[in-house]
Amino acid sequence: MIRRIDLRETDATLDYRGCMPRAEFDVESATRVVAPICDAVRDRGVAAILEFAERFDRVVQHDIAVPVEALSAALESLDPGVRAGLEESIRRLRHTCEAELERDVVTDLAPGARVSQRMVPIDRVGLYVPGGLAPLVSSVVMNVVPAQVAGVGSIALTSPPQPDNNGLPAPTILAACALLGITEVYAVGGAQAIAMLAHGAGPCRSVDLVTGPGNIYTVAAKRLLKGVVGIDAEAGPTEIAILADDSADAAFVAADLISQAEHDPLAASVLVTDSERLAHDVAAQLDKQVHETKHVERILAALGGQQSGIVLVRDLEQGLAVVNAYAAEHLEIHTQDAAAVAGRVRNAGAIFVGAFAPVSLGDYAAGSNHVLPTAGCACHSSGLSVRAFCKAVHVIDYSREALSEVADHVVRLAEAEDLPGHGAAVKVRFS
Repeated sequence: MIRRIDLRETDATLDYRGCMPRAEFDVESATRVVAPICDAVRDRGVAAILEFAERFDRVVQHDIAVPVEALSAALESLDPGVRAGLEESIRRLRHTCEAELERDVVTDLAPGARVSQRMVPIDRVGLYVPGGLAPLVSSVVMNVVPAQVAGVGSIALTSPPQPDNNGLPAPTILAACALLGITEVYAVGGAQAIAMLAHGAGPCRSVDLVTGPGNIYTVAAKRLLKGVVGIDAEAGPTEIAILADDSADAAFVAADLISQAEHDPLAASVLVTDSERLAHDVAAQLDKQVHETKHVERILAALGGQQSGIVLVRDLEQGLAVVNAYAAEHLEIHTQDAAAVAGRVRNAGAIFVGAFAPVSLGDYAAGSNHVLPTAGCACHSSGLSVRAFCKAVHVIDYSREALSEVADHVVRLAEAEDLPGHGAAVKVRFS
């Protein structure tokens, strides 16, 4: 079901990135597919969006805006248990987001010489919530809450139209929007949704920033349009890596690998371990547990794909080197002294410490955000947070006396760069 990769005899200088399981995710080729879609939305607006909804979503629409009444009705009919779960997820995430808020910083360099850094929320953002294989109601929470805490003044949310919901997004997604007070919601999915947010179309004004995960075509549209609009990241299919030693519970590890494989046939599930016994027991547990789940075919495709595997390493030191090279979206640590091991991880979107912090907890109610970098991008990128919805602006406030103290330095440096006009702009103030 899941392949093995044995790295125990490899040279310690090997670059592990090249030998770890990875899915083929050719965003560059996908940009050529989505380019005409994005151009059509730019040029023809809502008319093009309606055509694409019929072609790709098999939905005949007459409007892309979701009526406020539909949001209210969805919330009223929401299962009380699901509502309670959403409310707790919102409460926990809002709490951590409020703690993440960065304050303005004021630096006095000399009398009358002050530089301030102001944290300013983005004016208007567009939030994308997937609705393909699974209606990700939790992604509504993960996108909206940090934007609201950051102080974003205008939020538009879009999610694919569903044939079984009269061309509206999934009811749970609509209910979550209502619960969070989001009233500007659109029934648009895929690349056309990203183009709508970037260029504006019909009732949807263009935004300054687009966030949220999606399939390869959504990701490709974000790459194509990032010169037009800001983006959070190019988040592709989900992935989990688990670093485990002989102390790990094979049933827990297998269940967690399955939990991410459930998302998508391209989802990646990777176990890195120095225990031959654990590798054998996890494989046996996978055989047992997979057939007890609902989405067997999807899970088997993900676990059997080239993006998944059990990776055998010599020891924990090599295991740490391997997971740091892999830079997983989600990384679980199932080892003795898991907190100390987690402290040595440099590259991961989110780190889950110990046997009782599964990725599923982070997906819904840990208080962390589940919109995270994938495909090894965790080596240079962070997950979605309040910070993504803010920008830093420097404010320079100098008096005449403070400028005079550095005037000669400015003039000299300007002349060194052969930009005498820069120096003249200072000298004129004292002539």
